[in-house]
Amino acid sequence: MSPPSDRPGGAVAPETTTSRGPAAREVAQTGTAGTDRIGAGILLTLATMFVFASQDTITKHLAGTLAVVQIVFVRYVAFAFFATALIAARPGGLPAALRSRRPVLQAVRGLLLVFEIGVFAFVVSHMKLSAALAIFAACPLMVTALSPLVLGEKVSGRRWVAVTAGFLGVLIIIRPGADVFDPMALVALGGAFMFAIYTTLTRLVGREDSFASSYGYIAWFGLAGVVVPGLFFWQWPTPGEWFWLLAISATSITGHMLLMKALSLAPASTLQPFNYTQLLWGIVFGIVVFAEYPHPLTLLGAAVVVAGGIAAARLS
Repeated sequence: MSPPSDRPGGAVAPETTTSRGPAAREVAQTGTAGTDRIGAGILLTLATMFVFASQDTITKHLAGTLAVVQIVFVRYVAFAFFATALIAARPGGLPAALRSRRPVLQAVRGLLLVFEIGVFAFVVSHMKLSAALAIFAACPLMVTALSPLVLGEKVSGRRWVAVTAGFLGVLIIIRPGADVFDPMALVALGGAFMFAIYTTLTRLVGREDSFASSYGYIAWFGLAGVVVPGLFFWQWPTPGEWFWLLAISATSITGHMLLMKALSLAPASTLQPFNYTQLLWGIVFGIVVFAEYPHPLTLLGAAVVVAGGIAAARLS
């Protein structure tokens, strides 16, 4: 299960991004039944990306009237309750989740993620939703680039070519030096890099800590990191704003439940290309809800980023 924030191409939970786990073995052993499970996993992933794109759209809407930190605070209150209930129902419960071999690193992950979620909300309140999601779609490429340094993994020459091509797509999107260059794109790029670091650290702690520990720590430390500023900038929402705050919390929980089920049915490597449909829905919602029409170069750059991300994943 992933955090209360997901980016195009990176929504598969880092703790489970392997095609050699139980799901993969079961698929290999059950033939047609395995194919049916993969199909169901793909459909659930497509539904998940629709839900996450809806969540991003609601975030952009709310950021027009409420402080970003207040939105993040409400989301984390809901997330912390959900995560605590989920962990408590697992074998070992909360005591087992608290027993971490890397508590400092887990705390860093939690604080890094909540800050990144705030950055994303800030970005979409100042730039087109499609452009923001296109830039954040580079997260998997950044994870690949970080993996040799942080995880000691070997990246082949062909994967480096795919990563480089994907980064060229980012340059096409942000167009530095052009008259239409938006400095907010650099903030988005920084947010994408933060999410990539979070994802890489999640894979690192996943070598020693359980799912329950990794999931619980991001919920609890994230809430601890946002509770004070969230209360400081609190303004009482209108009934309409309360509706959307509850909706964004519901989409977060629903999306992650769908994602967990999808990962239980099919290997994460199989599902990853379908994560990019979140970007497609973001483009649709940007047009329909906000009348934001993406620049042709944004679409071209997004296509290059997605192609690079899929190639890098397939060559792993």
